[in-house]
Amino acid sequence: MQGYDYSQAGLYFLTVCVENKECLFGSVEDGKMILNDYGRIAEEEWLKSAIIRSEIELHVFIIMPNNIHGIVEIVGDTRMDDRPVAHTGINGPKPKSIGSLMGGYKASVTKRINALRDMPGSIVWQRNYYEHIIRNAASYHNIADYILTNPAKWQEDKFYFP
Repeated sequence: MQGYDYSQAGLYFLTVCVENKECLFGSVEDGKMILNDYGRIAEEEWLKSAIIRSEIELHVFIIMPNNIHGIVEIVGDTRMDDRPVAHTGINGPKPKSIGSLMGGYKASVTKRINALRDMPGSIVWQRNYYEHIIRNAASYHNIADYILTNPAKWQEDKFYFP
Protein backbone atom coordinates (compact mmCIF):
# COMPACT_ATOMS: atom_id res chain seq x y z
CA MET A 1 0.00 0.00 0.00
CA GLN A 2 1.47 3.30 -1.10
CA GLY A 3 2.95 5.26 1.81
CA TYR A 4 2.32 2.55 4.41
CA ASP A 5 5.11 1.92 6.94
CA TYR A 6 5.70 -1.82 6.75
CA SER A 7 7.96 -1.67 9.81
CA GLN A 8 5.13 -0.79 12.17
CA ALA A 9 3.66 -3.37 14.53
CA GLY A 10 0.90 -5.45 13.03
CA LEU A 11 -0.05 -8.66 11.28
CA TYR A 12 0.80 -9.30 7.63
CA PHE A 13 -0.14 -12.07 5.20
CA LEU A 14 2.78 -12.78 2.88
CA THR A 15 3.15 -14.87 -0.26
CA VAL A 16 6.33 -15.30 -2.23
CA CYS A 17 6.55 -17.43 -5.39
CA VAL A 18 9.28 -19.44 -7.05
CA GLU A 19 10.53 -18.11 -10.39
CA ASN A 20 8.21 -19.21 -13.22
CA LYS A 21 6.07 -20.98 -10.58
CA GLU A 22 8.37 -24.01 -10.82
CA CYS A 23 7.43 -26.69 -8.28
CA LEU A 24 10.82 -26.57 -6.59
CA PHE A 25 9.92 -27.35 -2.96
CA GLY A 26 8.16 -30.71 -3.26
CA SER A 27 4.71 -31.96 -4.13
CA VAL A 28 1.22 -32.34 -2.78
CA GLU A 29 0.16 -35.95 -2.30
CA ASP A 30 -3.24 -36.93 -0.93
CA GLY A 31 -3.85 -33.35 0.21
CA LYS A 32 -0.58 -33.12 2.17
CA MET A 33 2.53 -31.16 1.32
CA ILE A 34 5.62 -33.36 0.99
CA LEU A 35 8.77 -31.25 1.22
CA ASN A 36 11.90 -32.20 -0.68
CA ASP A 37 15.39 -31.01 0.30
CA TYR A 38 14.76 -27.55 -1.18
CA GLY A 39 11.42 -27.30 0.59
CA ARG A 40 13.06 -28.21 3.89
CA ILE A 41 15.58 -25.40 3.31
CA ALA A 42 12.71 -22.95 2.68
CA GLU A 43 11.03 -24.12 5.89
CA GLU A 44 14.23 -23.98 7.99
CA GLU A 45 15.02 -20.45 6.82
CA TRP A 46 11.44 -19.31 7.49
CA LEU A 47 11.65 -20.60 11.06
CA LYS A 48 15.07 -18.96 11.50
CA SER A 49 13.51 -15.60 10.63
CA ALA A 50 11.96 -15.25 14.08
CA ILE A 51 15.24 -16.22 15.75
CA ILE A 52 17.36 -13.80 13.72
CA ARG A 53 14.84 -10.95 13.81
CA SER A 54 13.64 -10.15 17.31
CA GLU A 55 10.85 -7.92 15.96
CA ILE A 56 9.21 -10.85 14.12
CA GLU A 57 6.77 -13.46 15.38
CA LEU A 58 5.71 -16.16 12.97
CA HIS A 59 2.13 -17.37 12.88
CA VAL A 60 0.77 -20.08 10.58
CA PHE A 61 2.62 -20.77 7.34
CA ILE A 62 2.90 -23.38 4.64
CA ILE A 63 5.61 -24.19 2.15
CA MET A 64 3.85 -25.22 -1.06
CA PRO A 65 5.46 -26.70 -4.20
CA ASN A 66 6.09 -23.28 -5.75
CA ASN A 67 5.37 -20.69 -3.06
CA ILE A 68 5.19 -19.96 0.62
CA HIS A 69 2.25 -18.40 2.45
CA GLY A 70 2.61 -17.11 5.97
CA ILE A 71 1.27 -14.75 8.57
CA VAL A 72 3.96 -12.64 10.20
CA GLU A 73 3.61 -10.25 13.09
CA ILE A 74 5.88 -7.31 13.69
CA VAL A 75 5.88 -6.86 17.44
CA GLY A 76 8.67 -4.36 17.84
CA ASP A 77 12.16 -5.21 19.00
CA THR A 78 11.44 -6.78 22.37
CA ARG A 79 14.93 -8.08 23.07
CA MET A 80 17.38 -5.63 24.53
CA ASP A 81 20.64 -6.35 22.83
CA ASP A 82 23.42 -4.47 21.13
CA ARG A 83 23.09 -6.02 17.69
CA PRO A 84 23.68 -3.42 15.01
CA VAL A 85 20.95 -2.80 12.47
CA ALA A 86 22.13 -3.32 8.92
CA HIS A 87 21.62 -0.22 6.81
CA THR A 88 20.52 -1.23 3.35
CA GLY A 89 21.18 2.04 1.61
CA ILE A 90 18.99 4.62 -0.01
CA ASN A 91 17.07 2.20 -2.24
CA GLY A 92 16.96 -0.81 0.08
CA PRO A 93 14.20 -1.85 2.44
CA LYS A 94 13.76 -0.14 5.76
CA PRO A 95 15.44 -2.11 8.58
CA LYS A 96 13.11 -4.24 10.71
CA SER A 97 10.38 -4.13 8.06
CA ILE A 98 8.48 -6.66 5.99
CA GLY A 99 10.71 -5.74 3.03
CA SER A 100 13.83 -6.41 5.06
CA LEU A 101 12.45 -9.74 6.29
CA MET A 102 11.52 -10.87 2.78
CA GLY A 103 14.81 -9.75 1.27
CA GLY A 104 16.82 -11.61 3.88
CA TYR A 105 14.64 -14.72 3.67
CA LYS A 106 14.77 -14.92 -0.11
CA ALA A 107 18.54 -14.36 -0.15
CA SER A 108 19.28 -17.05 2.45
CA VAL A 109 17.04 -19.65 0.76
CA THR A 110 18.54 -18.84 -2.64
CA LYS A 111 22.10 -19.16 -1.36
CA ARG A 112 21.48 -22.54 0.29
CA ILE A 113 19.48 -24.03 -2.59
CA ASN A 114 21.98 -22.86 -5.19
CA ALA A 115 24.86 -24.33 -3.16
CA LEU A 116 23.01 -27.66 -2.89
CA ARG A 117 22.27 -27.85 -6.61
CA ASP A 118 25.66 -26.37 -7.57
CA MET A 119 24.08 -23.53 -9.54
CA PRO A 120 25.56 -20.30 -8.14
CA GLY A 121 23.76 -17.17 -9.27
CA SER A 122 20.59 -18.96 -10.37
CA ILE A 123 17.26 -17.28 -9.74
CA VAL A 124 15.02 -19.05 -7.23
CA TRP A 125 12.31 -16.47 -6.51
CA GLN A 126 10.06 -14.27 -8.57
CA ARG A 127 10.75 -10.59 -8.10
CA ASN A 128 8.92 -9.02 -5.16
CA TYR A 129 6.21 -10.69 -3.05
CA TYR A 130 2.57 -10.24 -2.14
CA GLU A 131 1.62 -8.67 1.19
CA HIS A 132 -1.71 -7.93 2.81
CA ILE A 133 -2.22 -6.03 6.07
CA ILE A 134 -4.46 -8.04 8.39
CA ARG A 135 -6.80 -5.58 10.06
CA ASN A 136 -9.17 -7.71 12.15
CA ALA A 137 -9.76 -11.14 13.69
CA ALA A 138 -12.16 -12.29 10.96
CA SER A 139 -9.59 -11.56 8.26
CA TYR A 140 -6.88 -13.31 10.30
CA HIS A 141 -9.00 -16.45 10.68
CA ASN A 142 -9.95 -16.53 6.99
CA ILE A 143 -6.33 -16.20 5.92
CA ALA A 144 -5.12 -18.76 8.48
CA ASP A 145 -7.76 -21.20 7.21
CA TYR A 146 -6.65 -20.59 3.61
CA ILE A 147 -3.03 -21.32 4.59
CA LEU A 148 -3.83 -24.46 6.59
CA THR A 149 -6.15 -25.95 3.95
CA ASN A 150 -3.99 -24.95 0.98
CA PRO A 151 -2.51 -28.42 0.33
CA ALA A 152 -5.96 -30.05 0.30
CA LYS A 153 -7.13 -27.50 -2.28
CA TRP A 154 -3.88 -27.36 -4.26
CA GLN A 155 -5.34 -28.24 -7.66
CA GLU A 156 -7.83 -25.36 -7.32
CA ASP A 157 -5.19 -22.85 -6.16
CA LYS A 158 -4.21 -19.93 -8.39
CA PHE A 159 -0.54 -20.89 -7.86
CA TYR A 160 -1.10 -24.49 -9.09
CA PHE A 161 0.84 -25.25 -12.23
CA PRO A 162 1.21 -28.98 -12.95
